[in-house]
Amino acid sequence: MNQIKTGKLIRQFRTEMHLTQKQLAERINVSDKAVSKWERGNGCPDISLLSALAELFGTDIRVLLSGEIEKNESEKGDMRKLKFYLCKKCGNMIIAASDASVTCCGAKLSAAEPAERELLKAEDIGGEWYITSDHPMTKEHYISFVAYVNDSSAMIFRQYPEWNLQCTLPMYRSGTLLCNCIKCGLFAQKISPAQKQVK
Repeated sequence: MNQIKTGKLIRQFRTEMHLTQKQLAERINVSDKAVSKWERGNGCPDISLLSALAELFGTDIRVLLSGEIEKNESEKGDMRKLKFYLCKKCGNMIIAASDASVTCCGAKLSAAEPAERELLKAEDIGGEWYITSDHPMTKEHYISFVAYVNDSSAMIFRQYPEWNLQCTLPMYRSGTLLCNCIKCGLFAQKISPAQKQVK
């Protein structure tokens, strides 16, 4: 922990919340002298206070420890750049418009990188895509979700073990189908109504 950087960040968060040093101190049960000391970089909060500070400021303990807020570059609304963060322990799925700092079940998650592979079949059923797959759907090995993404929209269809994989989606312009196998990972393939097929 860099005391000076962390102190500056605590001051930034405190002033953004329009709190005095005394008011902040009262909320976390320390003296205002302790807060002043942190903000001047002459000390740092005890590790037991970091969780309370992070919760109060609406941030992460790691942000307080690093003393820096990482800012993401704007993705300008392009949904094709969605990031999928998938927890292998509990099956949780977190979706972000750009790179994010995500944790689940006590572990930091990295955005899944989709491999190109055709696991899904798409059939034109009169202006809609009917999506199916021959992939196993057992409790130990199944596709947990199917997603369709283009530049301005995204749709996600949760799938369940021991059910046949199937979903229907409107036939939009070209886009990408993604599916996540709990064992094999995330896969992507192109879809285009002009060609009336998945490729």
